Amino acid sequence: MPSKRWIILVLLAYYPCAYAAEGEYLLRVPVSLSREALNIPKNNPLTEEKVRLGKQLFFDRRLSADGTVSCVTCHDPQRAFTDGQSKSVGLKGRQTSRNSPTLINRALGQSFFWDGRAASLEDLISVVIELPPALGTTREVLVKEIQRIDGYRRQFKEVFGGEVTAESVAMALATFVRTILSGNSAFDRFEAGDWTALSPAARRGLKLFKGKANCVKCHTGSNFTDERFHNNGAGFYNPNPDLGRYNITKRGEDKGAFKTPTLREIAKTAPYMHDGSIKSLEEVIQYYDKGGIKNPYLSKEIKPLYLSSQEKADLLAFLNSLTGEGLTVTAPTLPN
Repeated sequence: MPSKRWIILVLLAYYPCAYAAEGEYLLRVPVSLSREALNIPKNNPLTEEKVRLGKQLFFDRRLSADGTVSCVTCHDPQRAFTDGQSKSVGLKGRQTSRNSPTLINRALGQSFFWDGRAASLEDLISVVIELPPALGTTREVLVKEIQRIDGYRRQFKEVFGGEVTAESVAMALATFVRTILSGNSAFDRFEAGDWTALSPAARRGLKLFKGKANCVKCHTGSNFTDERFHNNGAGFYNPNPDLGRYNITKRGEDKGAFKTPTLREIAKTAPYMHDGSIKSLEEVIQYYDKGGIKNPYLSKEIKPLYLSSQEKADLLAFLNSLTGEGLTVTAPTLPN
């Protein structure tokens, strides 16, 4: 007969707890995530109406320069808020220079974009609005387009108390993105005391993850990322490789360094790396087993692992156990 404590732990792993943010919106945070790490700006609190507005904007193609793409084009809920492309294709078939990272658990983020150029989700959205391959518009034009829609005008007045502005658009979109949370995976249930949640292979993989493979060196914490930047060699086979974080800081040690992505939902977010150059998790494991691609700026943590075939299979089983719950997002009705 299982103890009462064991039953409570298992129930907590399955059912998310509630985190009451400012205002009346109740953000349901899986207990497996660190609530203390949530970054919700005091000047942009979560509210029910603002989340609804942000979700509409997220799905609305009318925000783009020619009305053909939206945020969903590159961040599809069915693909764990990625697009399945090596490098995203947006407005007028233009290809971006990097892979679209997932938006999952970005409420826990400390910086944004692969190179960390944005300090907040609001900053990220302000940049994306004017990126040619993304929405490809300008803030001024975007505001005018939104103002032409009666339903949006009314909503912005109700939510922000005034007319549409580029800042309020970014705030609404950022608010919706902060509600995209994933947790309560098989791994989390195992950690909470359900010893049957992980297969024997996944349990061996967890031991490797924390030990011999040393993945935990960078993929740490409740969101499996240190929110830092590392050069793992990806892309350094190119004659003129993307220098990543260096383009922002101009520090030599940041050449070829990119942000550590979350491993939450990792089985759904292929292809991998900042350039989408690795197509499967099996290939990712093989890449790290070989020690990445040698270059003068390679992170000291990247070394050959010498994993056996069984160990690689076990590590894959563990990574697959990080698929969680709560990512079902349906398209909203858009205002006229």
